[in-house]
Amino acid sequence: MEQKSYDDKNGVYLIPTPIGNMDDITYRILETLKKVDVIFSEDTRVTNELLKHFDIHKKLISSHQYNEEQNKDKIISLLEEGKNIGIVTDRGTPIISDPGFILTKHVIDKGYKVVALPGPTAFVPALIASGIDPQPFYFHGFLKTTSSKRKVELENLKNLQAALIFYEAPHRIEETLKDIKEVLGNRKISISREISKKYESIYRGNIDEIFEIIKGKKGEMVIIVEGNHQNLNYDHLTLIEHVNLYIKEGKDKKEAMKLVAKDRNISKSEVYKEYENR
Repeated sequence: MEQKSYDDKNGVYLIPTPIGNMDDITYRILETLKKVDVIFSEDTRVTNELLKHFDIHKKLISSHQYNEEQNKDKIISLLEEGKNIGIVTDRGTPIISDPGFILTKHVIDKGYKVVALPGPTAFVPALIASGIDPQPFYFHGFLKTTSSKRKVELENLKNLQAALIFYEAPHRIEETLKDIKEVLGNRKISISREISKKYESIYRGNIDEIFEIIKGKKGEMVIIVEGNHQNLNYDHLTLIEHVNLYIKEGKDKKEAMKLVAKDRNISKSEVYKEYENR
């Protein structure tokens, strides 16, 4: 079903908000904040500060990871009344390591319009300023909070040739870097801290070089890790896992099967037959 973003139907607007500098907000975001009738907000206190800064007054409904499921009927009821709804998180773009997916998926399933506005998000500036080859890249977001679970996640990522993107809190950064080094090796990384704020900093080097520098630093951090560009041995993977590895990197199925055939020195038809008959 085709959806047109600029029709007259009411709907839901996914609204990015500044991650630090208020000047990062766009004209379209401001106009949309003024246009919507109700805003579903991750933290109404944070959103109130934003709206107050721009002299905007709106009804706010608290909607976070612990009550988003319960808000599904509420948002549909408002849409049925003809209301336009905004969804915002504390900072950055809704759904990107933030709440919003449950409501958005429910609204789409019910046939209502969803419009995503471009705007502030932390990982894009961190990636392009990292000095690490960004194409392709794999956005993972937050790793698990315990070391054992983090290592399992990292094991599943270690063969990706894509740059890896993680978010991390300052109180876990040292332990996370230890785990990354243990599983992925002493790769080149970049850590962007306090993006777009007064004390924004970027640290570049291998993990050993960055580890001592980052100790005690505060603020939310984005970690960019270079992809695995070594000559890889895929003997430990089944053919199905090998194809799925390339798909996870962003390749389409046809291209993934072609690359697997090249890696394994077998015919594309052999790969196709085994993968499609799995």
